[in-house]
Amino acid sequence: MRNRRTAERVPVTWSVDCETEDTFLYASITNISELGIFVLTRQPLEIGTRLRLRFAPPGHPPFVLQGIVQWINPVRVLGDNPNPGMGIRFVDITSEDRERLVRVIRVIAYVRGEGTN
Repeated sequence: MRNRRTAERVPVTWSVDCETEDTFLYASITNISELGIFVLTRQPLEIGTRLRLRFAPPGHPPFVLQGIVQWINPVRVLGDNPNPGMGIRFVDITSEDRERLVRVIRVIAYVRGEGTN
């Protein structure tokens, strides 16, 4: 399977609040890039769902961003899926928020030694 990602993802373990007009979901982010996140949840929303995301990287001010569900990894009946959740692409992100997000991701990657080539 070909990797279609255009931005490198950094593993994290952060809490995230996902909110739609009629749903509120408290979940965890397991990786992040400047383009989006993967939300680990046993209750992924439908592809195309637009949502508000609230998360605060440790040591940084919180983000409140808009996103759209791009793909899901559903819970499987036989339990052969250890990572159920949804891939969310950021949308309508301001240049200020994108710059701040990129800085946070770079700091995390650098601290973990992933940013040294």
